Amino acid sequence: MTSLDKVEPASIDRSARATPGNHVAIELRETLRLALPMALTQLGQIAMMTTDLALVGRLGDQAVAAAALASTVYFVSFTVGMGLVSAVSPLAAQAFGARNPRMVRRALRVGLWAALLISLPMLAFPLRGEQILLALGQAPASVHLAQQYLFGLAWGIAPALWFIAIRGFMGAVNRPEPVLWITLAAIPANGVLVYLLIHGAWGLPRLELFGAGLATSLVNVGSVLAALWFVIRRRPFRKYHAFGRIWRIDWSLMRKLVIVGAPISISLLLEYGLFGAAGLLMGVISTTALAAHQIALQVTAILFMVPLGISMAATVRVGHAVGRNDADGVRRAGFVAILLGIALVAALTLAVIASRDGIAHLFFGAAADGAGAAISLVETLLVIGATFFIADGIQTIAAGALRGMNDTRVPLLFAVVSYWLIGFASAWWLAFSTPLGARGVWIGLSIGTAVYAALLVWRFDLLSKRMAIHEGR
Repeated sequence: MTSLDKVEPASIDRSARATPGNHVAIELRETLRLALPMALTQLGQIAMMTTDLALVGRLGDQAVAAAALASTVYFVSFTVGMGLVSAVSPLAAQAFGARNPRMVRRALRVGLWAALLISLPMLAFPLRGEQILLALGQAPASVHLAQQYLFGLAWGIAPALWFIAIRGFMGAVNRPEPVLWITLAAIPANGVLVYLLIHGAWGLPRLELFGAGLATSLVNVGSVLAALWFVIRRRPFRKYHAFGRIWRIDWSLMRKLVIVGAPISISLLLEYGLFGAAGLLMGVISTTALAAHQIALQVTAILFMVPLGISMAATVRVGHAVGRNDADGVRRAGFVAILLGIALVAALTLAVIASRDGIAHLFFGAAADGAGAAISLVETLLVIGATFFIADGIQTIAAGALRGMNDTRVPLLFAVVSYWLIGFASAWWLAFSTPLGARGVWIGLSIGTAVYAALLVWRFDLLSKRMAIHEGR
């Protein structure tokens, strides 16, 4: 037996050895152990984005507007690669559960190749961002500045996707902590580098928006280099010999990665597209409605990091159970994660509702005295959004559990129906055919998201029962 065929005792799934009486407790503990660093990593990413925006804001309102336009172009293109590379996690987790370390290595390796190959055509979007934004009718002055930012951001696409692939691999082998450590180190490094390159301090050239984008790309490069060091040099990662024959593309597994990952990309685009369309509806209603909507969405984005971390853990835990053909373990992993998410998101939602006045004033700062209508609407949207927050948490965790089973195509169909045929249509009708206005947009978002969450939970219940029946034959 080679070193690659050995599984460290600490890495073996504890729930597989448990007695029936403590299965759920062990599953809860293992899910929390994975979810906590994953959620904190996502919060770290939000912290870096917030730092970038705050530093760009020192260049003026036009720079902020340009950065927002640039981020839209960048994020749409990046989401395509992010969804694709996210498939590394379930593929590697299933292999880990099946005690097949060679397949774990293959999953990471094909993820790295997929990230490189998809990043090359993705470069066309940020590098041609000015033409895209002008075609969409944006102001030429803001578009020109946005292009400068995009020129800096573009070169960090491949390293960022590689980092996601490595993150999926590390989580799949029950070791997500190094990604968190790297992210925590990257937060101050990013802030310092963005400041230096924007303003040209310490003898560096003053690059303004291009410098902000370039700094982010350099931090992405540094982050992936640190992650690669862990993969190559540190246990338990190094025993997988992830870069053995790296020059050979595994086309058969690449096809499987695309089959699992492409629907994730499209689902994410549908979800983000819905929120973008909701913003357009708010803009039609009033500037106050749009401002309140953006603040409520930012609060949602912060809250969302908690269920997103649980979702990533659910993918790994369900994938492990699938790999060892444990139907009971699949159901237990999925439903423990969903119930954990409901409990945590409900608690966070109650905290947001209780402190909604303070949250609204925090965002407006010194301008709060003249923004009474917007503050009042923010508070209203946060209350209406209680159902949305919880449903959004459930849907992302249920989607993560289904990804652990490689089920992504039917959830894509559910996303089309729920988000657009139900959610957007409801938001439009309630906003403009009833007196609800901006409140109607959020009610529509809540309805669509709740339908999506219910369908995903039903789908997971159905597939896990089928697996149990098949296993019992």
